[in-house]
Amino acid sequence: MLVSDMLKDNNKMNNSVEAAESPTANRFALLAALGVVFGDIGTSPLYALRESFASSSGPSLDRPELLGVLSLIMWSLILVISIKYLVFVLRANNQGEGGIIALVALLNPWRSQPGQGRYWLMLMGLFGACLLYGDGTITPAISVLSAVEGLHVAAPALGEYIIPLTIIILIGLFAVQKHGSSQIGRFFGPVMLVWFAVLALLGIRGIVMEPGVLVAFNPWYAVMFFVQNGVTGFLTLGAVFLVVTGGEALYADLGHFGVTPIRRAWFLIVFPALLLNYLGQTALLIHTPAAIQAPFFQLAPEWAAIPLVVLATVATIIASQAVISGTFSLTRQAIQLGQLPRMRVVYPQAEESGQVYLPLINWLLMVACLALVIGFGSSSAMASAYGVAVSLDMVVTTLLAVAVAWRFGWRPVLALGAGVVFIIIDSAFLGANLTKIPEGGWYALLIAGVIFTLMMSWRAGRSLLASRLTARAISQEAFLQQIEKDPPYRVPGTAVVLTGSDESSVPAALLHHMACTQVLHERVIFLTVIIADQPHVPAAERLVLKELGLGVLRLQVHYGFSQVMNIPVALKFCEHVGLQIDTETVIYILARETLIARRDLPGLPYWQEKIFVWLSRNAARATAYYRLPEERVLELGLQVGL
Repeated sequence: MLVSDMLKDNNKMNNSVEAAESPTANRFALLAALGVVFGDIGTSPLYALRESFASSSGPSLDRPELLGVLSLIMWSLILVISIKYLVFVLRANNQGEGGIIALVALLNPWRSQPGQGRYWLMLMGLFGACLLYGDGTITPAISVLSAVEGLHVAAPALGEYIIPLTIIILIGLFAVQKHGSSQIGRFFGPVMLVWFAVLALLGIRGIVMEPGVLVAFNPWYAVMFFVQNGVTGFLTLGAVFLVVTGGEALYADLGHFGVTPIRRAWFLIVFPALLLNYLGQTALLIHTPAAIQAPFFQLAPEWAAIPLVVLATVATIIASQAVISGTFSLTRQAIQLGQLPRMRVVYPQAEESGQVYLPLINWLLMVACLALVIGFGSSSAMASAYGVAVSLDMVVTTLLAVAVAWRFGWRPVLALGAGVVFIIIDSAFLGANLTKIPEGGWYALLIAGVIFTLMMSWRAGRSLLASRLTARAISQEAFLQQIEKDPPYRVPGTAVVLTGSDESSVPAALLHHMACTQVLHERVIFLTVIIADQPHVPAAERLVLKELGLGVLRLQVHYGFSQVMNIPVALKFCEHVGLQIDTETVIYILARETLIARRDLPGLPYWQEKIFVWLSRNAARATAYYRLPEERVLELGLQVGL
């Protein structure tokens, strides 16, 4: 039985991308997206070109090499960001939600079994998601540090304060996250608009010095760079890749702002400004090769050095926002889909708007960023740790996007053709970045490996726990026969018993309650929360009710993986399926399991069981997660050996 059309009219959810964008589809959307989404990629000019020539074994600063690297940079922006992400990958959104978890969900792989194709795609996608956590710690650190290092040019005497100042700025950045990305974006947007205008003006100033750099639009210069430099030219791709590292964060932030504002901001503002600035920096280096230590800052006139350092610092603070917001969205999606334990999720703006803040993730990211700044000490040293995770993640995104395109009706030739082209490009970047692993690239892979291990342990542990609880339960048919044959004392009121996905049995929590109290409420509702493989479930499809008899009912509550789960609100809408519930008097019965890892029982490896037990103990309580009133919750302790 579905909720009536009356409820549909009350809270209608349009499944189109345009509807998913509605929370930010206003005149501020483009400016807010500019402030959050493009900060990462927009501050790459601070270090990308410099790092391309930083190695002593790298290309020389001769004109052909400079034009070759510039051509690589320009065509990387065109092929990877403009075409791959903005044209193709953003089309693979899940009702307006982006990011690799949302992309995996489109393939509906969660119930697939090991050995099946969709299962391996799921594992690939989850590992790709874990890679973004490494990126989420490196991006804020390298972005802010590279800007503050401009003091070496503007005020050399202040060089000793670079690390302390960077630490203070990062702490302040993470402290304001609780206000939400929309509010932050509206503040940051105008600043980033100024930043991109300055990028363009500085670039034009450089182009005037050497107009000949415009020939780099010809991709032949990139081809000749590879021909003439061989292995050195290929390895230079590892530094060139720094110009596109914001692509994955851009995709992950899709749910915050929507497709249209992101595309418009890129093609109208961000892309032209980046092209002009890279052209200007290269023109400066052709004219003055000694400027390679800080080509971005050297583009400015001497009087503008200090203001430019200040503006760059503010811009890099903003740059970090794209990855931070994307990490919040990614984590919330993973929790909803059962890939991570429950955590506290705060909705700073209107619920279901895509604006989320996770305090635990926020402070863990901050600690990791501070450790990186102190450990590496400079943006050049940190650049070696940057790129490996993102380039591998881009390969995963391309493979998943091709699978989604194939599933949803693209012509096979078109899907495979686009996939092959993008895989070749992504694999080239990945191959060049693999050489960075001994120099710091191991860090992001280590972070990804740890989080992937936690995810897999959580998934496997939940499955094992469900099997242990099912073994204690009885079938609902046997339960009904039992209470009909030997009726317990029925007390007035309604009890809502939260259950798992197994709807054929009676929850162990209720059996334990009856064994202890010898009573049963007049009306008992077995409530199962089901998370769909889409970000939003229309209100008209939220509830499915089935009467089992003897005052026992089974209720399914369906949510999307980006929606707020509020059980009392869902119960209020039960009147539309013919069930009147006084939510002020309902008793909620939950199991609170005490888990014990045991070597003597068949199950998971002991170390994995220990991880699962630790994660379970530190997960947010179901009472808060489902927004249940504390005073009406009855938690029953169950000891479960794994």
